[in-house]
Amino acid sequence: MEERILSRDNTKETHLVGGIDIHAESQTYLQKRQLRSGTAGWVLLAGLGVSYVVSGDYSGWNFGLAEGGFGGLTIAVVIIAAMYLCLVLGMAELSSALPAAGGGYTFARRALGPWGGFATGTAILIEYSIAPAAIATFIGAYVDSLNILGITDGWWLYLAVYAIFIGIHLCGVGEALKGLFTIAAIALIGLVIFVIAAIGRFDSANLVDIAPGSAAGASDLLPFGYLGIWSAIPFAIWFFLAIEGVPLAAEETADPQRNVPRGIIAAISILMITCAAVLILATGAGGAASISESGNPLVEALGDTTIAKVVNYIGLAGLVASFFSVIYAYSRQLFALSRAGYLPTVLSVTNSRKVPTLALVVPGVVGFLLSLTGKGALLLNMAVCAAAVSYVLIMLSHIILRRREPEMHRPYRTPGGSMTTGFALCVAVIAVAGTFLVDVVAALCCLGVFVIFLLYFALFSRHRLVANSPDEEFAALAQAQADLR
Repeated sequence: MEERILSRDNTKETHLVGGIDIHAESQTYLQKRQLRSGTAGWVLLAGLGVSYVVSGDYSGWNFGLAEGGFGGLTIAVVIIAAMYLCLVLGMAELSSALPAAGGGYTFARRALGPWGGFATGTAILIEYSIAPAAIATFIGAYVDSLNILGITDGWWLYLAVYAIFIGIHLCGVGEALKGLFTIAAIALIGLVIFVIAAIGRFDSANLVDIAPGSAAGASDLLPFGYLGIWSAIPFAIWFFLAIEGVPLAAEETADPQRNVPRGIIAAISILMITCAAVLILATGAGGAASISESGNPLVEALGDTTIAKVVNYIGLAGLVASFFSVIYAYSRQLFALSRAGYLPTVLSVTNSRKVPTLALVVPGVVGFLLSLTGKGALLLNMAVCAAAVSYVLIMLSHIILRRREPEMHRPYRTPGGSMTTGFALCVAVIAVAGTFLVDVVAALCCLGVFVIFLLYFALFSRHRLVANSPDEEFAALAQAQADLR
């Protein structure tokens, strides 16, 4: 490491390994980029975690039946649920040790350096910027089917939902998180109503009503053979996608070392129960073949009944909950990357309510434009691909920090340690490959965006990192401790 003094303002610039230049900004710079602290407790964080994901129970997952049948999707769900449990346990430890708004980027920055940190943050940002666009198209389909006040699917609806929910976020994090919690609770009530209604319509024969093909291992349970299990993995991920966003609220949480781990573990526990109930009962009530192509599988499983209409309306709340919460997630990830200099620093300036205005608006504009394509499935697969890449890097970070910094203060420790996160890492690698198997166009589009961001970092922002941003200070502290040893 080499240091020199810049003559223009007498600030110190440090040159790091990998061609990285890092400098300290003034206190004024940081004061303009502050989030409101001490807002959320663990219950609110659990609600945030559920709201990130709950739309996946209402739609999206069922397309996996067309790839693997009930048996293939079920096996994929079991594998992915185990991966997410291990992922969450690893992130609970990391977030207790490194509580900052960067989430996965913060963890990877400490373990993998600036390049690895930026790559992880970029993957998360791509996931969270694209997912709302996919959800917006699903919201459009729901509204169109409900015929609410004659509103039809179209660009005006996508624009309205982006404008309304970004506007609510701009009012302040306290208001936004309370709203998220309420909507998530309504969505969970809808799932309970569905479960009660679906039990009476359940028929085990419906689980295997897709005729088996000629693929290797094809049977009634695995109509598309063994390869169908792999093909179903990206859709199994939809049951849990974005739960990893809970640590992004660390700087706005009271006692984050304690509350973030409790919140994310509570959220994954709830989601594993809803996942199992929805997968089995929706397929058994509606039939695997019938709901495999449905944009509204829970409603279709209940048929033309009053309860189905109730679930349909509440399902819209589930989609809104995820849309609303993922907007929060992308804004905090972009805020953290911008504040540290990886992306244009103007994007992290906060308003009088301590909300990063441009970090909310800019990805919202991009997402709105993506929603105009109407290709919800393509956007979903792009988000899944980016998410899987981030999981690989985050779990690798956990393993590296366990081995390199065994004495780091960890208020919560992952049961099983590196073995737990090592399992999640292996499954995440398989999931990345699975996205190319299911939709190579979506995977290549995701990869292309990822490369563009990395080129921006290589050619420009790696020379402009901010040393006294919280995420960089975590890394600097680790380096100082290593130098002392």
